[in-house]
Amino acid sequence: MKKGKGKQEKSISRQDVARRLAELAYGRANDCVRLVLEEQPELDALDLSLLSEVRRNDKGTVEIRLIDRLQALEQLAALAEADNSGMEAFLRVMEGAEA
Repeated sequence: MKKGKGKQEKSISRQDVARRLAELAYGRANDCVRLVLEEQPELDALDLSLLSEVRRNDKGTVEIRLIDRLQALEQLAALAEADNSGMEAFLRVMEGAEA
């Protein structure tokens, strides 16, 4: 995939996709909640990658919608079935990172 003329070509590997799906499936929504609870949150410091939608009605009620984690897990499982050897190594690394 090319980002523009004169830029280096950057390819996305299966491991990159699997890593991102795992981050979405297992990520914390703390920053998404901080976005709506804090008076003036510092937006640049928040990880809003799990955020899908924010709504505020005229009465002040706030609704946040997160990405579908089950769908991310299903896609991660599909990747694992397609390339079992690389996924096993990836999952071992992820388990070590959580410890």
